[in-house]
Amino acid sequence: MSEVIQQQGNPQTPGAWPGGDGGGGGEDWPRYPRLYDAIPASGPTSGGNTVLLTGSGLLGTNQVTFGGVPATIVAQDPSGNSVTVIAPAHAVGTVQVIATTPRGHSNAVSYTYTVTPPTGPTVTALVPTSGPTTGGTAFAIIGTNLTGGTVTFNGVAALGVSINAMGTVLTGTTPPGPAGNVPVVVTTPAGSTVVAGGFTYLAPPPVVTLLSPSSGSAAGGTAFVVTGSSLSGASVTFNGVAATGVSVNASGTALVGFTPAGSLGNVPVVVTTPAGSTVVAGGYTYTAPPLPVVTLLSPSSGSAAGGTAFVVTGSSLSGASVTFNGVAATGVSVNASGTALVGFTPAGPLGNAPVVVTTPGGSTVVAGGYTYV
Repeated sequence: MSEVIQQQGNPQTPGAWPGGDGGGGGEDWPRYPRLYDAIPASGPTSGGNTVLLTGSGLLGTNQVTFGGVPATIVAQDPSGNSVTVIAPAHAVGTVQVIATTPRGHSNAVSYTYTVTPPTGPTVTALVPTSGPTTGGTAFAIIGTNLTGGTVTFNGVAALGVSINAMGTVLTGTTPPGPAGNVPVVVTTPAGSTVVAGGFTYLAPPPVVTLLSPSSGSAAGGTAFVVTGSSLSGASVTFNGVAATGVSVNASGTALVGFTPAGSLGNVPVVVTTPAGSTVVAGGYTYTAPPLPVVTLLSPSSGSAAGGTAFVVTGSSLSGASVTFNGVAATGVSVNASGTALVGFTPAGPLGNAPVVVTTPGGSTVVAGGYTYV
């Protein structure tokens, strides 16, 4: 009771009211701050979390300390029944929280600082999501909790990894990798996460250093060789028409095939792989096919009724037709090398008749002709 009388006699004296409350009384009765609870009663050692202090007589609170460390006051109840603060950082353990108003200090309530296990990395974006198999593509990973992180592409570590101070952006360059999609994993001391969608390695587009020969018959069928790199899976077109018999070596450095037929003159040649297309410098020049050459017609005579089987030997006979006295022979067929032609004679008048062999390269009159008997 003597303490109550002393406080009444000197209401402005600093200090806490015994028990933290001025008790009952009239409007002029000094009311000293009292704390009831800290909500929540625990938080991370890093601080930064919001804490609600409930009590009475807290109007005008000008300082709140957690274990002697000032907190940041962010809100006060006009009735003096609560104060909201941002907890300061503090070492792990239980500390006393005290509020101070112009009337004095409150009683203490307990608050416990705990160690929060680190949170594993999260990734929201990988930019870009593709690049060449040779590696060296600059990339950025955006997310959270990336501090101390490393990155692997298909199990191979990325190069030059750097992370910003906030742990929200990680940059580096890709290692070499196989063509196709591969997993990307970000690892920090707190754990690992797989990047959604991964990363797609793209084979480099084909490179052509030489096309040989660079010209050939418009009749097509000319064997050619393309040398270069990254030719695996390639196809080739001459003026938009696919070459035939295309084959690529295991290392992807050489390609062979046969030209299609084409129009006289220079035409574009395009080599295409799953990674892209390349136009061959200089293209390809179609030249007039050579004239057919006949060295022998056998037999050189036969029945005027026709139907005699014959053989023409020579060269450049591909695509040939044959006439006897202007009438086409039947059943004409030429071997793959263009060196032999067979067929059946048409009917014709008695006597000698001219025989003409015609190919896309021109026509040749067979010496001696053919004699109908």
